[in-house]
Amino acid sequence: MVDVVAYTDGGCRMKNGDVGAWAFVLIHTSSRRALARADAVSATTSQRMELMAAIEALRAVKGNPSVLIRSDSRYVIKACTAWMDDWRARGYRRKGGELMNVDLIKELDELNQRYRPSWQHVKGHSGEPGNDFVDGLVNDAMDRLAEAQDAAHERRFEWSEMLPGRYLGSR
Repeated sequence: MVDVVAYTDGGCRMKNGDVGAWAFVLIHTSSRRALARADAVSATTSQRMELMAAIEALRAVKGNPSVLIRSDSRYVIKACTAWMDDWRARGYRRKGGELMNVDLIKELDELNQRYRPSWQHVKGHSGEPGNDFVDGLVNDAMDRLAEAQDAAHERRFEWSEMLPGRYLGSR
């Protein structure tokens, strides 16, 4: 049984180097209480925003619950499940040289080691409520920033959508 499910997403508006945003929703599986956060920045990359979404989700975790992170970013999933040990052993470098986004990779590694979440890829734009929810938050944050409004968003609410049943029991 998983105590907390986190859906994360990040992206850029038109191309890398343009407006980007990250978002997450943490859902406590037994109470169904949820916390959603999002924010945007004016010049970034999709990879940075995907990493920030996972980092911010883990920063928001309180206590020591079992956490499942579901992301549509294969980069983030592989970074945390397949590549991180090698990167750390090489001083956060890859075989080919410099590791991009090393500042965020180091922070994500520290949080990943602290919380030991499970990581699971979810297909983006597939109709899964959690993934669609955070995708909407990302786009809303980018819209607000583009309109010179405060892009930061936080909301606490009860999650009424389905959770991934094979891990949690269906509802």
